[in-house]
Amino acid sequence: MSSETDIRAVDCWVNPMTPGQGTANPPEFLKTVARDYFHREEEAFRGTPLDEMVALMGACGIEKAILTCDVNDPAPVVEMGGRYPGRFLYSIVVDPLGGMDTIRAIERAVRDFGVKLVRLVPFLFNRPPNDKVCYPIYAKCIELDVAVSVNTGIPGPPMPAEPQRPLYLDEVCLYWPELRIVMAHGADPWWGEAIRLLLKYPNLYMMTSAYLPKYLPDELIRFMNTRGQTKVIFATDFPFLPFDRAIATAKELPFREGVLERYLRQNALDLFRWTE
Repeated sequence: MSSETDIRAVDCWVNPMTPGQGTANPPEFLKTVARDYFHREEEAFRGTPLDEMVALMGACGIEKAILTCDVNDPAPVVEMGGRYPGRFLYSIVVDPLGGMDTIRAIERAVRDFGVKLVRLVPFLFNRPPNDKVCYPIYAKCIELDVAVSVNTGIPGPPMPAEPQRPLYLDEVCLYWPELRIVMAHGADPWWGEAIRLLLKYPNLYMMTSAYLPKYLPDELIRFMNTRGQTKVIFATDFPFLPFDRAIATAKELPFREGVLERYLRQNALDLFRWTE
């Protein structure tokens, strides 16, 4: 167990599902995963007011977070987060099948609203991240100097798993070496494959969002303690994982000195170029 007990943290995936914001008419797959996988359907969809959410974060040492916005209208979330200067960055989930409409939406979100992370969820469009429809997104994100996250591993919802195999990112990293890419939601059951890619590509990272740290595999912990100290970042996917439980179980992991601080905070600050 690490001796770092009062450490600060950055949560790199928070869904600001406040009452009236993201809680009305959620997609069926999201209701299913909240109920059957996380057992938090009531907590997720009743909504958490922003002030209450910030208090929950502060109570367990989470000082900053990345909030997910609607790509077509980031303003409500950005304006809400603006009540806490310096605490939040912003991300959007995009649809590669949207063609130039998606590319223009990314540019507008970055330039007008300061979005710093573009998220791809392959199970939503049922194509792997090396599909040609994704490549214009990568080019635009390099041009705008923003990172991209790609969900990897078998998804919790009853949605396609094959396009989320980490190996599909091999070609992406090879052809777009400038692009900062984050494998989101871990990589279960392809942890070994993901770790090999992390070793191979300097600009590839992993985010353990939606994955309670106590369940991270031993091979990933070994990697984080050795050659992967700068490669893995913390996230909850709140409200699907509670802040306090995620932080508490992270602090119980058998990390070497300094690794917990990098995992919970410093790696995210470095990756997203987030000033103190």
